[in-house]
Amino acid sequence: MIFLVILQLILIGVLMWFLRKEQREKEGLVARKIERGEDLKKTMAMGLTYRFNFPRHKNEDDEIEFENASTLFIKQTPFEFEDFVGNIIKKKFNGHVYTSAKSHDYGVDFEHHIDGDIYLGQVKVYKHDVGFEPVALIHSNMIKNEAKGGYVITTGSFTDAAQKYAQDLNIQLIDGITLVDYWLEGMESTVYEPSGEFA
Repeated sequence: MIFLVILQLILIGVLMWFLRKEQREKEGLVARKIERGEDLKKTMAMGLTYRFNFPRHKNEDDEIEFENASTLFIKQTPFEFEDFVGNIIKKKFNGHVYTSAKSHDYGVDFEHHIDGDIYLGQVKVYKHDVGFEPVALIHSNMIKNEAKGGYVITTGSFTDAAQKYAQDLNIQLIDGITLVDYWLEGMESTVYEPSGEFA
């Protein structure tokens, strides 16, 4: 009798292991399809642009109100994009990320502290390509604050002038597709690391 109970427990354990393995394989397949789908990533970058720059206006009480739209849509402001990107950078590169005050930040939207070094970041919720000006502003702040490097991150892409300016300055230009890649990587590690946190 005890032998049958032990056998049943073993069979249940094997079945549970098999079902869990099958679920992870399905999740991995979906993740790989997303990784390969550049059109999907471009669509997601466009969606982030709309999400964090959702049409809004001020009401009679001088409060921000979003335009009416489907309850399915996430409605946020560019300031909230700074926190969103900071969380992605923390998940991707570790360390600590601090978003700056929403005014008088002199072009620095967040600080990334890792291994005793400081990296400064600026984010842009743009539907067009970012020019060299944000790169120059981050570079100036890097010198002023003795930062080791910097980031300029956008939902769009970068002009040739921006890319040329950033060369050899230790400034990482992260376009919308790369940002989506980092975001998905962070989600995947959250799914597969039961004790991991997604800040």
